[in-house]
Amino acid sequence: MDEAVPPGPGPGTSRTVDLGGPVHYVDFGGPDDGPTVVLVHGLGGSHLNWDLLAPLICEQARVLAIDLPGFGLSEPGDRRTTVHDNVRVLDRFLSEVVGTPAVLVGNSMGGMISILQTAASPDSVRGLVLLDAAVPGPRRALDPLVAAMFALYAVPKVGERVLLIRRKRSTPLRTVRETLRLCGVDPDTLPAGVIDRSVALVGQRRDVVGMDKAFLSAARSLLRLLVDPRRYRAAMASIRVPVLMVQGDVDRLVPVAAARDIAGRHPDWQYVELAGVGHVPQLQVPDRVASELLSWLETAVSRRSPA
Repeated sequence: MDEAVPPGPGPGTSRTVDLGGPVHYVDFGGPDDGPTVVLVHGLGGSHLNWDLLAPLICEQARVLAIDLPGFGLSEPGDRRTTVHDNVRVLDRFLSEVVGTPAVLVGNSMGGMISILQTAASPDSVRGLVLLDAAVPGPRRALDPLVAAMFALYAVPKVGERVLLIRRKRSTPLRTVRETLRLCGVDPDTLPAGVIDRSVALVGQRRDVVGMDKAFLSAARSLLRLLVDPRRYRAAMASIRVPVLMVQGDVDRLVPVAAARDIAGRHPDWQYVELAGVGHVPQLQVPDRVASELLSWLETAVSRRSPA
């Protein structure tokens, strides 16, 4: 039977701030004299995506994980949730909550948002970490399932119908497990608490229809940026802070060819490729990601003065 035991509390302290609407985030703590790291989840993700990585880096950095509007525990309300709208929310979060230049760590769509934030407000960012970021690449054959899925999301009314049918035919536990598998993670390898908290989060969401709308708005705007990436590429070219780019070589959502292409275009970015790893390395190999991130922080960021 698809039921999970009640989850225990996750790491960190849960907080909510008003940034033109409620924005939930988790404060994992960290030293006052260390860099501030802000974790930005991907499409369909939340603060829970960072439960395994954040505790591994909070001894060296103050760590915060944001739930973008329409995701996690940030109820959407009547807010727009395109990629550019989420950049504006992240900018306010950095200004009004963080209050100091931060290191952005973005996964998937969160990587795209972090790139655009760094380009738009360079003084707000000390460094940039991209974990399987949504980036354009050379012409290539997409994973058939992923291509079909996003093709359906892109069509008005069809995408909404697909999400509604999927929700009615599935359970929260099955949805969580299937999403993890799509991202390349075997759910049976994760701590039970991570699964339990993810399932519980689905049940905590009040405005389910609004969450679907937010998801599709973000997905469609992401696709537009990738289909015509000229402004996105210009944003990347403008970045002057240190960049660490980490990519799983079996990622079905962001093919490794795309990451290699971007790394080739930006030889000053540090590029790390993880063998046998999928779309969310922070869940699949958190120890390895933490090691790479902390080493990079020490060598590339901590020795530089804050902006």
